[in-house]
Amino acid sequence: MRTQMRLGLLLTVAAALGAQTAPYKALKYPALRQPEIPKIEPFKLPNGMTVYLLENHALPLVSGFALVRTGNLFDPPDKIGLASMTGSVMRTGGTKGKSGEQINEELENIAATVESSIGEGSGSVSFNALKENTDQVLAVFKDVMTQPEFRQDKVDLLKTQTRGGISRRNDDAGEIESDKFNELIYGRDNPYGWRMEYEHVDRIQREDLLQFHKRYFFPANIMLAVQGDFNAAELKAKIEKLFADWTVKQPAVPAFPAVTAKPAPGVFVGPKPDVTQTFFRLGHLGGLLSDKDYPALEVMGDILAGSFSSRLFKKVRTELGYAYSVNGGWGANYDHAGIFEISGSTKSASTVDTIQAIRAEIDRIRTGEVTAEELQGAKDTVLNSFVFRFDRPTKTLQRLVSYDYYGYPKDFIFQYQKAIQNVTRADVLRVAKEHLRPEELTIVAVGNTADFGKPLSATGLPVKELDLSIPEPKKAEVKADAGSMKKAQDALARLQKAVGGADKVAAVKDAQVTAESELTGPQGALKVSQHLWWLRPGQLRQEQVLPFGKVVVYSDGKTGWMQTPQGAGPMPPPVVAQVRSELLRFPFQLWISNQDPERSVSVDEKGALVVSSKSGDSTTLTLGEDGLPATAVYRLGPQELRE
Repeated sequence: MRTQMRLGLLLTVAAALGAQTAPYKALKYPALRQPEIPKIEPFKLPNGMTVYLLENHALPLVSGFALVRTGNLFDPPDKIGLASMTGSVMRTGGTKGKSGEQINEELENIAATVESSIGEGSGSVSFNALKENTDQVLAVFKDVMTQPEFRQDKVDLLKTQTRGGISRRNDDAGEIESDKFNELIYGRDNPYGWRMEYEHVDRIQREDLLQFHKRYFFPANIMLAVQGDFNAAELKAKIEKLFADWTVKQPAVPAFPAVTAKPAPGVFVGPKPDVTQTFFRLGHLGGLLSDKDYPALEVMGDILAGSFSSRLFKKVRTELGYAYSVNGGWGANYDHAGIFEISGSTKSASTVDTIQAIRAEIDRIRTGEVTAEELQGAKDTVLNSFVFRFDRPTKTLQRLVSYDYYGYPKDFIFQYQKAIQNVTRADVLRVAKEHLRPEELTIVAVGNTADFGKPLSATGLPVKELDLSIPEPKKAEVKADAGSMKKAQDALARLQKAVGGADKVAAVKDAQVTAESELTGPQGALKVSQHLWWLRPGQLRQEQVLPFGKVVVYSDGKTGWMQTPQGAGPMPPPVVAQVRSELLRFPFQLWISNQDPERSVSVDEKGALVVSSKSGDSTTLTLGEDGLPATAVYRLGPQELRE
């Protein structure tokens, strides 16, 4: 009884309070204060470098960056990836006076950083430091930017990592969909759409990085921006002194290439049987940030696909339940056309239905005005995000420098803000009709085509299958003259003598190898043990005891099986390839490779012994003075495995 009375009293009080409380829509918020962009007057050093300084005494920190007019857009067609490799090894390869590791140690000891990179349309060298270490870090920053050494071992390491990335690029369906879409929109025959392959990696040498840096890293081609806890006049004097001896000159950098892409309408499918979802992306070429219709297109894109309240989110996710998320919008760049795109993933069976639902919403936004509520919600979303573009002095400085870099007015962001506020329902309909081109849609779908509920031809568009193969590099021709063949045989004979003789090696019919190791990770030390049985001519059984259970592998070099805690089954092709490579480098077979008709023996340009298989795997041995291997580099096809 008492419980009922208390409950009744609580409900009565709650009802009374609810009646007195205004609904949330009636709440009033003051207008956000207009961000103020500080007035920064850039100045030029005698060597031609432009400098921006922004004092900020909130914290005892100083940071800065150099914006360099360069980029992947200047890659030679036969050496795609040269710019990005240059940007990476500038830092890791150290300077003339210090190795990358020595720079790491110096900066770690004072909680500072210096980084470098080169992207599509710009290069950057940046730094962060405590106020008291500004001079020391600026000196390192200057050396990295002006005199990188590009040490060969770091070039080789990055090339190895890059090859590994290329070999794994078909592992992730989402990555395939994104890469292929970009290629189709811009075209693979120009810098906006081409892609780095093994052959490009193999062509790039240390000298190429040195020459690329020399061409684009010169004072007149650089904008240096620094913000933090300093006195501008004092820092200006320090920077002038620091860069006084850097007087390198080069011809002016040419304009970036224009986008020459043509529409590629249709459905492009990437078969990937090992996934249960289809990753899709559709769209066509977008525009520039400076386009007069960009503000209205931004609002239109948000209404269509830009947020949780967008039409596509409500239709595809909430109403139809086809996808967990779907997003997109009108893409624009500073100096070249962006991409209008919509992307997401859906269960395989609803692939075609999802694509059709998205196309229907694109058609709908082109045929009738959006509601007043949709318009206001989208404008609020865009305008309310405006403040986050100025929430840190670093962002403000980067924006100002970027505007100068691309030739935009300093108040461009406020022009854009005002234009967003003035967008009307009629504007949204007009730009949707003028700029959305359903007949030019490029649609990419990557998934298990066997599980698609309907054939992609049901979209009514032409269907083409994507080529997901990864081109192998062109193999260098090995000189087969008598002299080089004799060098290879002599090197192998020297190795065989050092290990006891070819006859004794050939007499070994089987071998066992046992190894134990300890891996350190977030969960602490993990012990791993391995036992390997080898039987001539090419059988291999391997047992690994891992923290999560035992893994057993058997192969004859052509096929095999494997057993894991999840069960047993045929060995996947990538694992077969790894076993094949392991058999190639197993000592008792490797040392007498001249007796195996499936292998060839040669020497490289440095005189190292190279043993290759017909499948493209290879082992390169550098022999010591005693004839025994001093170093070994293994390659699984084009991918370097370990050294």
